[in-house]
Amino acid sequence: MSQLGVESHVVNVGSMSVSLLEVRNVSKQFPGVKALQGVNLRIERGEALAVIGENGAGKSTLMKILAGVQSPDEGEILLAGQSVTISSPRRATELGIALIHQELNLAGNLDIGANLYLGREPRRFGLIDFGRIYRDSRSVLQQVGLNLSPKTLVGTLPIGQQQLVEIAKALSADARILIMDEPTSSLSSGETARLFEVIHDLKSKGVSIVYISHRLGEVKEVCDRVTVLRDGKNAGELAREEIDHDRMVRLMVGRDLSQFYARKSHDPGPPMLEVRDLRVPGHGQHPLSFKVRAGEIVGMAGLVGAGRTELLRVLFGIDHAEGGEIRIGDKVVNLRSPRDAIRAGMALVPEDRKEQGLVLEMAVRHNISLASLRRDQTAGFRSGRKERAAANHLINQLNIKTPNQEQIVQFLSGGNQQKVVLGKWLNMRPRVLLLDEPTRGVDVGAKREIYMIMEQLAGEGVAILFVSSEMEEVLGMSDRTLVMHEGRITGELARHELTEEAIMHLATGKLKPRPEAA
Repeated sequence: MSQLGVESHVVNVGSMSVSLLEVRNVSKQFPGVKALQGVNLRIERGEALAVIGENGAGKSTLMKILAGVQSPDEGEILLAGQSVTISSPRRATELGIALIHQELNLAGNLDIGANLYLGREPRRFGLIDFGRIYRDSRSVLQQVGLNLSPKTLVGTLPIGQQQLVEIAKALSADARILIMDEPTSSLSSGETARLFEVIHDLKSKGVSIVYISHRLGEVKEVCDRVTVLRDGKNAGELAREEIDHDRMVRLMVGRDLSQFYARKSHDPGPPMLEVRDLRVPGHGQHPLSFKVRAGEIVGMAGLVGAGRTELLRVLFGIDHAEGGEIRIGDKVVNLRSPRDAIRAGMALVPEDRKEQGLVLEMAVRHNISLASLRRDQTAGFRSGRKERAAANHLINQLNIKTPNQEQIVQFLSGGNQQKVVLGKWLNMRPRVLLLDEPTRGVDVGAKREIYMIMEQLAGEGVAILFVSSEMEEVLGMSDRTLVMHEGRITGELARHELTEEAIMHLATGKLKPRPEAA
């Protein structure tokens, strides 16, 4: 394995009692968020360690610290027993640590060899030594089982082979610790099997793997040990013989639920939104069917990549379905654009309010009136009177904390910005309200107010379908919950069936058993 002139700072492990890498009491805080709190982690030479946890557990932050992308606020990292500072991705590479992102970081317009040594090309007489690049590339490609010419254009390769090129790129820099973030998310079953063969081979050569995945079946198949994070803290660890689906789920969940979900018992009305065999782009092989009744709050749970946001985009006419039927009330609707969805009585509060829900440079009043401009015009012109009246009503109804209607939205808190987005759509009096991560990035007080708004709307007969990555939110606000995994609905849970473990079982790919016929 050639380093092509890059000095290696990896210290050989002289005693197996010293872990190859150890994280001690690492903490990291962002404004308003404690991403990591005293986290500990150890990685042994030649083992595959799984790091698992729910969305927001702190996995990505910890891996970015190990890869030099971020720096810890507190704590220590030891490599072969020696304290190290990983100040940059380049420093991580020098120490033998490589992060392979879920979104591959390759240049499709360059060949394999150029990608493997991009940014650290060997030189001869001041010029790039392509002969050496291609010679050494063949050697490292053999290590990952790729029988390809180094001169092959990366953009022509299938995604599975690109994943192996990423691994070869790390090995070409003499990496001894490979961090793989959701490495099989875009791979076929055959490509996944090939990746597992490569992982087992690398382990036999002393390379350590940190494996991050929501696919618990893969964790059991490929990993020697599991470390579980929950809410930025260590939740537990499983040895090889202890790894099974149920144990992993129990460690990933188990938090006390907040006590501020304002739910009332009421009978839902007739179906207001009905989806029949809907085929969503990217997951067209899994037709989706479900109903949301008037006055019902239906949660949609799942892990990253489950396809929940993609479904909402189709329901709101942003993306076009590949097949199937959508009914609003008793009518089939053809949603060619968001305008069609709005006309049908639908509204969508998107996941990213700043990019997709608001015009930050505009006033509260103007944002609230955006969706209703055509409806409220007078003689073809915007009606300032109607606009001011609607803004005043919704500011009071939603308790939007703003000095006045003319306040520029970007200067409001996150929770109040979110309520402005809600106000924009409530001004349209929708029959179906779609919410994508309705409380992301808002404080506890604003969450409580948004939950009260949802409950009030349901009481008025609005059908609500909401996506959330917060387990407590799904459990606290759902009358029913649909759970998705990789584009398919793996099960539906009635309110009395809702538990964190039941949701996680379905979210990690297990199907809900069908009730036996009487």
